Amino acid sequence: MSRDRAGAGGLPHGSLGWLHDLGRWLGTWIFAPFLRVRMRHAERIPGDGPVVVVANHTALVDGPLLFGMFGRRVVFLVKAEMFTGPLKVLLPALGQLPVRREVVDRRPLTAAAGVLSDGGMVAVFPEGTRGTGELTGARQGAVWLARSTGASVLPVAVRGTRRPDGARRRFRPRVDVLVGEPLPAPTAPGRDGLAAATADVTAALRMLVRELDVENERPAGPAGT
Repeated sequence: MSRDRAGAGGLPHGSLGWLHDLGRWLGTWIFAPFLRVRMRHAERIPGDGPVVVVANHTALVDGPLLFGMFGRRVVFLVKAEMFTGPLKVLLPALGQLPVRREVVDRRPLTAAAGVLSDGGMVAVFPEGTRGTGELTGARQGAVWLARSTGASVLPVAVRGTRRPDGARRRFRPRVDVLVGEPLPAPTAPGRDGLAAATADVTAALRMLVRELDVENERPAGPAGT
């Protein structure tokens, strides 16, 4: 089988399914001593079929945190700089794909498309790097994958993982994960269609981020509300 095709169970060829599943299991509880995670609308996560997850990205922990939260296998596109030392072996074994941000390289997208064609789930941080989470520079790879494979797009907002500049280290900060409604696979052709679909996905994700921000600015209500 070509390395650009998906392996068994919706993972890239050469990855280890048992190790991926172990990593996801660890991810369901390993952050509990350090973060108070609240996930909302997990029922919106499709239980099967090809899905491209798009999430905002503000801290290094975002990817590992989300890895164990979807209830199914998920392949992340990870910046290539992370693939050093022990992670150079571990991340590919877990099924994660390296992406070079400033270099045109279709290999990770082709491998991700193979995962989606096999009915799997692929997660993308469309900003391409960590930022404030406001999605000011979203890229088009996620939408290209969805359009090429007929995958739905699932926006997911994460807030609380980033420590504000100058702030002291927090004890078990609250992290909110808000899952949006799945969006149908984009179908409009050409670059204009790709740009328009990217704008739609970015708007949906930005709306989720703002919903969390507004909610967290409100004063706490009475107990039980």
